Amino acid sequence: MASQAVFMAANQTELTAIMTIERPQAATDLKLVRAAALGDAGAFEELYKQHYRRVFSLCLRMLENGAQAEDMTQEVFLQVFRKLGSFRGDSAFTTWLHRLTVNQVLMHLRKRGVKIEKTGDDEAFATVVETPLQSTRRVSLVDRISLEQAISELPPGYRTVFVLHDVEGYEHEEIANILGVNVGTSKSQLHKARMKLRMLLSKTAPAANAITSGISTNAGKE
Repeated sequence: MASQAVFMAANQTELTAIMTIERPQAATDLKLVRAAALGDAGAFEELYKQHYRRVFSLCLRMLENGAQAEDMTQEVFLQVFRKLGSFRGDSAFTTWLHRLTVNQVLMHLRKRGVKIEKTGDDEAFATVVETPLQSTRRVSLVDRISLEQAISELPPGYRTVFVLHDVEGYEHEEIANILGVNVGTSKSQLHKARMKLRMLLSKTAPAANAITSGISTNAGKE
């Protein structure tokens, strides 16, 4: 009982610390957004500095091309500048920025002709109960590198759904709405992406076995 109490106390302390950090950040973001919307260039520059890495990382995951990710990051912040007046603070600025970034990348992919493949077995995936892919935070650096490399080799349509669902945490209903497909298609594409990753990772060093087994388990439940 004593050890459990210590564990709970430690968790509560960690949660409190996280909340303490997040609240001032959200308040700072809102203050900067309001100032930037009124024409304060310094405030917008500060927003850019604070969130550039977050936006670039997301663009890079979805595009798998450094030069394109950099260009897209600049385009995202151009859109942020244009749309700051529409941000009302109903959600965190980071949430608003995240969705804006995803939408910009998807618009870019559509212009390039990247489509989400619709298959005849979509309905078979419509009622599947999912198990999330094993968290990449629990594996070694070597495993993470192997996974990132495998993701980069996925077909664009598969990669888009995989990144949105397993990396960024979107639900299938949200992905279906964003991509203009049905839920069954989103689930089908995720299943195929995981199976493809399993195959790609099985060809790498044994260090990737933990990830492969995680994908194998989940793919079977899709």
